Amino acid sequence: MPDVRSICAIGLRGQMGLNGVLPWEGDPRAPFVEDVARFFDITRGHVLVAGRKTIEAIPEFARGDRTLFVTDRTMDPREVLARFPDRVVYVGGGPVAWGAYAPYIRHWDINRLPYDGPADRWFDPAWLLAGGAVL
Repeated sequence: MPDVRSICAIGLRGQMGLNGVLPWEGDPRAPFVEDVARFFDITRGHVLVAGRKTIEAIPEFARGDRTLFVTDRTMDPREVLARFPDRVVYVGGGPVAWGAYAPYIRHWDINRLPYDGPADRWFDPAWLLAGGAVL
């Protein structure tokens, strides 16, 4: 059974996305740059399960040192996770993925960033309470 974890960044009020990207995308300030580096450092050597847009956004330099798997709404999370026994699997890539995989996530790595602007995607605290599913 994989060790299923999630890694995400949220704004001060739980903001996660805006028009299909991170609301702070491209912000050159240290907390935002450090968050991106931290994401690549933490997921290195592990599996990253995410939607197509997130996987496509992974830069070339980071593609060789982690296993990338594109998931979508039609896939059964149990079947996807069963492909990676005895691995650490990070679920990334937004509300759809976290909503589907929340029952299997044992550890949430949430980095709160100093962003307080607009968003159209928000972190749902109910995901944290969905754990406990057995594969």
